Amino acid sequence: MPIARNKTSNGQKNGQKSRRDNALKPSPEEQLGTDSWRIFRIMAEFVEGFEVMANAGPAVSVFGSARTRPDDPMYKAAEETSRLLAKEGLAVITGGGPGIMEAGNKGAFEAGGKSIGLNITLPQEQEGNRYQTVSLDFHYFYARKVMFVKYASAFICFPGGFGTLDEFFEVLTLVQTLKVEAYPIILYGSSYWTGLKAWLEEQLLKGKFIDPEDVDIFRIVDSPKDAVRLVKQGMKKPWWKPLDEGLDEPGRHKQDMPLGDKEAESGEGTRYGKRARKPKRDRARASRKPQQ
Repeated sequence: MPIARNKTSNGQKNGQKSRRDNALKPSPEEQLGTDSWRIFRIMAEFVEGFEVMANAGPAVSVFGSARTRPDDPMYKAAEETSRLLAKEGLAVITGGGPGIMEAGNKGAFEAGGKSIGLNITLPQEQEGNRYQTVSLDFHYFYARKVMFVKYASAFICFPGGFGTLDEFFEVLTLVQTLKVEAYPIILYGSSYWTGLKAWLEEQLLKGKFIDPEDVDIFRIVDSPKDAVRLVKQGMKKPWWKPLDEGLDEPGRHKQDMPLGDKEAESGEGTRYGKRARKPKRDRARASRKPQQ
C-alpha cells in the first residue's frame, strides 16, 4: 500500500514565501526611522563638502577612466592639460582615484596648483592617488556630483566608462535645462567622442528628443592647449546660451523661490525655476526652450 505524502501546492508555497518576505520587510515606522537617521549622514557629507570646497577658487572638473595606464597617451594628455590649467591659476577637481583622475591631480600638483580629489567609497578595494592637496571622501555619489558641479567653472571629459558618461550627461543636462550657467564642456579625444556626437545627431536630434543647438553645448579637442584655450574662452564668454536673453538672467523667477530667498541659485548651486503646474488637458505637454 503506497504511503501517503503531504503535498504542498504551489499556491501554498508562494503564500509561505510571501509571508516570509513580508516579515523581512521593515514596517513603515521602521523605514521612516532608518531614513531619518540616513538624512544626518547625507547632511554631513554636504556640510563637509561645502566647508572644504568653499576655498577651492576658480576650478575645472576633469573626468575620465580609472583604468587608463600611465603609459597611455590619454594619461599624458590629462596630466599636461591639468598642468596648463594650474599655470592659469585654476584648481583641478577629479574623483581622486587612479587613471585619468591621477593624471589630472598629478599635473596640477607638480605645477604647484590646487589639486582636489573627491574620493568615493566602493565595495571593492581601491586606492586614491597621492597627488591630492585637498581630499574628501564620499559615500553618496549624488553628494559627490554636487561638488563636481557647484565648485567648477568648466569641465573636461577624457575617455572613460559609465562613470565618465554619467558625469558628462549630468553636466550636459544641467546646462541644457538652464539649471546652471552654460559652463564650458570639453570632450578630449575626437577618436573616442566623435561617434557619440554622431549618435546624438542621428538618434536624438532626428528623433526631436533634443533641440538643434543642444549638440553645440560641448566641444571636442585633441590637444591640451586647445582644451585650456576653450576653458578660458568659455569662462569669459559662454559659447552657448538660449535665444531668449531673459531666461539666462539670474533671479528671473524670484516668485518661485522659497520665501525670503533673494539669491538666483539654490543651496547646491542650481537655479530656481517655475514650479510644475497641472494642466486641464488630459496629457501634459513637454516644455521647449527658445531656439538659437
